[in-house]
Amino acid sequence: MDQKHFFATTAKGLEDILAEEFMQLGIAVTSVEKGGVRFLGDTAAWYRANLWLRTAQRILMPIAEFSCTTPKQLYDGVRSVNWPAHLTPDMTFAVDGKLRDSALTHSGFVALKTKDAIADAMRDCCDRRPNVDTRDPDLRVNVHLFRNHCTVSLDTSGTGLDRRGYRMDTGEAPLRETLAAALVYLSGWDGKVPLVDPMCGSGTIPIEASLMASRRPPGLMRERYGFHRWPGFDRPLWSKLVREAKEQVAPNIPGAVFGQDVSARAIANACENSKKAGVDALVTFKKGDMLELTPPSPPGILVFNPPYGVRLGEIEVLQLLYKKIGDVLKQRCTGYTAYLLTGNPELSKWIGLKAARRVVLFNGPIECRLLKYELY
Repeated sequence: MDQKHFFATTAKGLEDILAEEFMQLGIAVTSVEKGGVRFLGDTAAWYRANLWLRTAQRILMPIAEFSCTTPKQLYDGVRSVNWPAHLTPDMTFAVDGKLRDSALTHSGFVALKTKDAIADAMRDCCDRRPNVDTRDPDLRVNVHLFRNHCTVSLDTSGTGLDRRGYRMDTGEAPLRETLAAALVYLSGWDGKVPLVDPMCGSGTIPIEASLMASRRPPGLMRERYGFHRWPGFDRPLWSKLVREAKEQVAPNIPGAVFGQDVSARAIANACENSKKAGVDALVTFKKGDMLELTPPSPPGILVFNPPYGVRLGEIEVLQLLYKKIGDVLKQRCTGYTAYLLTGNPELSKWIGLKAARRVVLFNGPIECRLLKYELY
């Protein structure tokens, strides 16, 4: 099969983890860049990337690149693409525009101009213009302008890859599935010792840990991807890759996975989400206060994301909470290694423990720190 270049996007700070995932899949990485990883592969490679990657947001397929400083250059460059190879008049499409440090400064205008160029090109070739559907298009086009260089890509994923399909009720402060998977990666958990999330909310961290340990691709839960509706979609190849992935799933894992939360509703949601994810037999959820945590015998790993003042509670209340978290870690979790994600570095001082490691991550637009504590 023909080899093509692709760009897998990810959250800031997760680029090296994503590159490691590609290595594990045996897919050739050509460069690691801010916001993602470039890779080279055939159709099977980018199908597998969508199916298996845990920290990627989208898999983009570049189809055109050109210099662009004016609306006319943008229009002409987009219109020159062979759109009938990717789109039919009966399909719907949408355009996402992103730009930085360029002469064109309005992303909405860039998206609109791109849409007009695509529609006009299709009308010239097919005498009909395809309709635009911003909510659920058959083809999503990504236009990226950086320093007056325009890249036009097809979004192979459609809906973002963080939308696994198992999480229904996210609670008050949801953690993206991709970031939750990254936290488990960074913890170094190998699936052989207990992993505990004492403030699990809707269960995202324990569920992602269970998916990883059981070698279950996160994409198995999704009903469809963007490329499923493209001309030339190779359904037999996709079915073969899905079948092979299912055959690799381990029914059991050596290490236990636990999730605990003070909210009964959160635990009910977590149980339902784990069932949808197919890992309800691998993870145990229970209602309980973090301050009464009794983890299994060490060694083990704690991974959790306590509130940090974005939407939940006042700062004074959270200071007291973090102090109590520190007390629990020191008194009840000896022999464990704890990984705590916080978006408020000032709050972490109230834990009263010296972090052995600090990793900068982003939860959406919020700059966070993943703090590692060795609890001797």
